[in-house]
Amino acid sequence: MKSNRFPLLGGLVFGLVLPLLPASQETPPPAPEKRTTPPIFSYDAEGRRDPFKDLFGGEQLRGKKVVTGLTDMDIDDIALMGIVKAQGHFEAVVAFADGFPLTLRQGQKLADGYVLSIEAEQVTFRKTSDKGIPLSKPKDIVKEITPEEPAHD
Repeated sequence: MKSNRFPLLGGLVFGLVLPLLPASQETPPPAPEKRTTPPIFSYDAEGRRDPFKDLFGGEQLRGKKVVTGLTDMDIDDIALMGIVKAQGHFEAVVAFADGFPLTLRQGQKLADGYVLSIEAEQVTFRKTSDKGIPLSKPKDIVKEITPEEPAHD
């Protein structure tokens, strides 16, 4: 019966003594070499676009807004071309995208406000938001038609 206990006792002593023995000496990893010149990278596009090349050529581009109607137009982007009187009230002729003309009536909504009033030589807009953020105090913007100078004969 003693022979059965010895392997168990020997295993227990071996398991307790082994961690106390000094560990084998491992060599530390070598220190990384210090580079004196920066690394040089190259890229072979093989017909593909170079992912490291600036797509816009360094130009700062303002996000272009797609204008599909009057409700997409900002007051600042409107170019007043003329004012006409139709059926007893004034309408403003404004330049739309690419110079395409449209007419505005009093009360018509725009992207950042609405048409407050139209008179014979000026249009007053009320700006209620700026870049989608509501203004705490609306701002009136007046755009005028400059009268043409008479032709000299």
